[in-house]
Amino acid sequence: MIPEAVHIPVAAGAVLEGDLGVVEGAMGLVLFAHGSGSSRHSPRNRAVAAELRRRGLATLLGGRLRGRTRRQAPDLDYAG
Repeated sequence: MIPEAVHIPVAAGAVLEGDLGVVEGAMGLVLFAHGSGSSRHSPRNRAVAAELRRRGLATLLGGRLRGRTRRQAPDLDYAG
């Protein structure tokens, strides 16, 4: 199963970009929140997500928030 690029509207007009992988009969969803030096494109994060999907869990590897600036929405975390 190949994860699909998604754009999820969030608070203050920002959009979260991510890669969503949903397996048939998924028991739950694991959301990857990346810290400094990591991203949804990391081979390690992708390998972990693939193993979780193999075990019946959907995955969302979160990425950048797009849209609003820090000045317009200072309460949002604009990581990486």
